Amino acid sequence: MSEFTPFLRSMMSVSGLSGHEAPIAKIVEEKWRPLVDELTVSRLGSLHGLKKGSLATSLPAGKRPSIMIATHMDAIGLMVTQIVGEFLHITQVGGIDPRILPGTPVMVHASGAGGGEAIFGVVAQPPLRALPPGSGDAPVPLKDLLVDIGLTAREVAARVNVGDLVSFATEPVDLFGDVISGHTLDNRASIAALTVALEQLKSCMHVWDVWAVATIQEETVLGGAYTSAFQLRPDLAVAIDVTFAKGPGASDWKTFPLGKGPTIAVGPNMHPYLFKKFKETADRLEIPYGIETNPTHSGTDTYAMQVSAEGIPTMVLGIPLRYMHTPVEAVALKDISRTGRLLAEFIAALDVDFIEKITWDD
Repeated sequence: MSEFTPFLRSMMSVSGLSGHEAPIAKIVEEKWRPLVDELTVSRLGSLHGLKKGSLATSLPAGKRPSIMIATHMDAIGLMVTQIVGEFLHITQVGGIDPRILPGTPVMVHASGAGGGEAIFGVVAQPPLRALPPGSGDAPVPLKDLLVDIGLTAREVAARVNVGDLVSFATEPVDLFGDVISGHTLDNRASIAALTVALEQLKSCMHVWDVWAVATIQEETVLGGAYTSAFQLRPDLAVAIDVTFAKGPGASDWKTFPLGKGPTIAVGPNMHPYLFKKFKETADRLEIPYGIETNPTHSGTDTYAMQVSAEGIPTMVLGIPLRYMHTPVEAVALKDISRTGRLLAEFIAALDVDFIEKITWDD
């Protein structure tokens, strides 16, 4: 078990759906507070942890070079759209494949009588005869799935309201090969990697200020990355997120193996000079990695940071993850630790005039 595993498991045991990140923010704030010099919260709820560089005493604020590391803390989930008798109709918060939902244990965050109540439930699939004609043997669409919390119609009406959130309630599970499985590893695995980097930076000198940011709303509108990048105005920005790991039926050329290191992305969201420098750092440290091609939008906070204000040179590191956007996502712990080490070593090697060396050359 890695040193960060208990912290990761604690993050995997709370909800924090996109737009409602308070439960996970409390856990991250407690962990980061001793690792940074300042910790603040943006107007929208993103966490900003500032770890000052070694030039902090010789350069005035606003003149110190800074790098922002974005790891989104929000999660996908469900929301109650309608209450019919004892059952709850639901819709998705973020992207969810409804095929994986039937039989999934969930937690309904009820706001009715005794507001703030958490009620266990299960996603139920109606029998074929109860579905619309022509449904056949196809997967049941989300609009026809229900959540059953075991209460009578009167009790449900008193406790649950339309708009209440529904989160996954699967427990973290340790698999063989130092692999952990559970919900919300997208993107709590990346928060763990950033935490590994912050812990390593405590014992080494680094010139640049580091903004460790746990962003909100990545799964829905990228709201945290847009607003935090605009507020903090870093010179460089890196997003850490998950990427697709090889699993059942997955093509080798579209995925990356578990336990073989992070990915370094190349594409229009990523500055080619930063891609080159991260590659050189990984090679120097003998950290295995994959090259991930993102020929359009990377699907991460990287895009939002890149186009904020006057534009920010950006990069994205990916942690291979199986079964993305399901209640049983899986990552290799060594990929998390390697990502954190790569990030820390890259930051430690940044010199004061690094930004002057950047050119948009292929």
